Amino acid sequence: MEEKIRTLSMIFAKHFTAQLDTVKLRTGRVTERMKIDHPEAAAVIPFLDEERILMVRQWRYAIGEETLEIPAGKADPGEDPERCARRELLEETGYEPDRIIHIFTYFPAIGYSNEVIRIYAASGLRRLSQAQDIDEIASVETLLLGEVHDLMLEGRIRDGKTVIGLSRFQLMQDRGRIPKDFFS
Repeated sequence: MEEKIRTLSMIFAKHFTAQLDTVKLRTGRVTERMKIDHPEAAAVIPFLDEERILMVRQWRYAIGEETLEIPAGKADPGEDPERCARRELLEETGYEPDRIIHIFTYFPAIGYSNEVIRIYAASGLRRLSQAQDIDEIASVETLLLGEVHDLMLEGRIRDGKTVIGLSRFQLMQDRGRIPKDFFS
């Protein structure tokens, strides 16, 4: 257990807060800890069929490059995570799913943030709109699942939620934990 002694600095942004604290470790040593309070988020693997998924290409300012990843975003205050996944899928790709299942929940930056990302898989997609979030999404791309796995192995897809979500889905599918009617 660590005991907070005092907060040294805080940053308040639109979607998160960050604070730098002085803390006392269980050994008695005093050090600093950074904590980011971040809203919950949801991500979704959108399956067009058993072989093809939708992915989005977008610029990521923090790493200074464009990424290929599954649709995702922050939940609005009080928004159910599954509802958030459905909303993000529609906003980023123009598609709405008939079926959605929870795949995994994880903490992407457990050392300094309380952010939680819930990953879903969706099928039975219907195109409702041609529009996409042009402020964030450069393109929506259809890829073969095998191609995505190759890109992950080559290190060309490095987004954590994408790698975790697709790997977890494959593991669940291999172990018979994806509903038999998921793709029908």
